[in-house]
Amino acid sequence: MKWILIVVAILAGLVAVAALVGSLLPRDHVASRSVRLRQSREAVWQAITDYAGAASWRPSLRSVERAPDQDGHAVWKEIDRHGEAMPLATIEEAPPTRLVRKIADPGLPFDGTWTYEVVPDGEGCRITITERGEVKHALFRFVGRFVLGYTSTIDTYLKALGRKFGEDVVPS
Repeated sequence: MKWILIVVAILAGLVAVAALVGSLLPRDHVASRSVRLRQSREAVWQAITDYAGAASWRPSLRSVERAPDQDGHAVWKEIDRHGEAMPLATIEEAPPTRLVRKIADPGLPFDGTWTYEVVPDGEGCRITITERGEVKHALFRFVGRFVLGYTSTIDTYLKALGRKFGEDVVPS
């Protein structure tokens, strides 16, 4: 019984330290990653804006559903493999160059936007995704900064996009 209490105390202490460190981190962050693809801007634009078809090439998604508009913006709800939903509103669209999507659920412990920029690059194009995020909860800030990293979701997305086109990409 004594060992169980010691283990529980150590775990509680680790969580408390992580929360303390997280509380010292800024709520906001900016992270940006890009890849070069051997595809036209139009082909990449079509892929990233075909929200209903995203689950066919993004392994992290189970499905994507249209949701009611918010403030005049189209909203699509991405359902991940675990059944968790993330509603995203398209708040800016300038085909085939610039797309801005925003998390459309203020009740989540994080918020932010992804800005997609697709520019010509030689025979193909370069897509850059910039995340401007806010993490409201201190423990989540710790995990986001030190465990997952701010770019892990962007990297996963860009690698899946590359695979959709039969390309092996390394985000930078």
